[in-house]
Amino acid sequence: MIKYGVIGSGWIAEEFVMGAQTVEGLEFAAMYSRTYEKGKEFAEKFGCENIYTDLEKFAKSDIDAVYIASPNVFHYEQSKLMLENGKHVLCEKPITITPDEFSELFTLAQSKNLIYTEAIMMMFSPNRNLLRNALGKIGKITTAHFDFSQLSSKYAALKRGENPNIFNPEMKTGCLRDLGIYCYYPAVEFFGIPEKITSRAGFIETGADGYGTAVLDYPDKQVTLTYSKIGQDYLGSQIFGDKGTITIESISKLTNIKIHFADGKTEEVTGETEKYILMSYEAEKFYGFITGFEKNKEEYFYINNIISEVNKLMYEVKNQCNIL
Repeated sequence: MIKYGVIGSGWIAEEFVMGAQTVEGLEFAAMYSRTYEKGKEFAEKFGCENIYTDLEKFAKSDIDAVYIASPNVFHYEQSKLMLENGKHVLCEKPITITPDEFSELFTLAQSKNLIYTEAIMMMFSPNRNLLRNALGKIGKITTAHFDFSQLSSKYAALKRGENPNIFNPEMKTGCLRDLGIYCYYPAVEFFGIPEKITSRAGFIETGADGYGTAVLDYPDKQVTLTYSKIGQDYLGSQIFGDKGTITIESISKLTNIKIHFADGKTEEVTGETEKYILMSYEAEKFYGFITGFEKNKEEYFYINNIISEVNKLMYEVKNQCNIL
């Protein structure tokens, strides 16, 4: 039995614990929150009795692993503290803000024989392999467009003059790291590292990036990424080949994917999947990395290499666009 703790009490953490409940061998055993009341409210939903408001004591508790879903600004320091105390770490995106931070913590984890990886849905979803197989059916691919534009539920508060965490540069947040990241992953996973990247960002009154665009140039194709937290997309993403086009309704979840062939026929690749199920795949693979590392190490290193390359690309975009 792997006993894990949770840092963060938002909806994403709740979906993760719901998903982890379906994985035999994982036990939600400890909760950390800055306020006892929030921690208790979250923990009681899932029958967890150990609630901490002291992060050092949480790190030294008898749990084996930690899922981190705190604001971005805390990811590096909290992950480091957990690793230093012998805990395996699954951290929400972005796993770190800089490539150097990720490299440092990955090296630390290796030195302690610990698992350290990012909770990014598409890299653990079986839909990823279904999409990879679909790519082979549409002929020569020359262009693709990945979009994740979602009007933030916190936008109304922003317009009222408030400064929600997700729009606060001091929290190291913004559209690139919150939504854009989901566009960079499929680009790197399916097409590799681009020869050149050109990017632009638009900023809101807080100084955070509210939307952005990137063009990734490859020797034989061009991939365009668009993302926004202040506008809503209804068309999804597309990959264009000379024998057909793949449409992807949700690039973050890799769901509702279809192939539209040049002769007019269509083929459904995958439908909708509930988020907690998608997150159960993260929990299941995290458990597998911990308990069966030798069996799963090739996949572990592959995934962490993709994480590293995406981190590097996003850091280049951050610098190109002068994102705070």
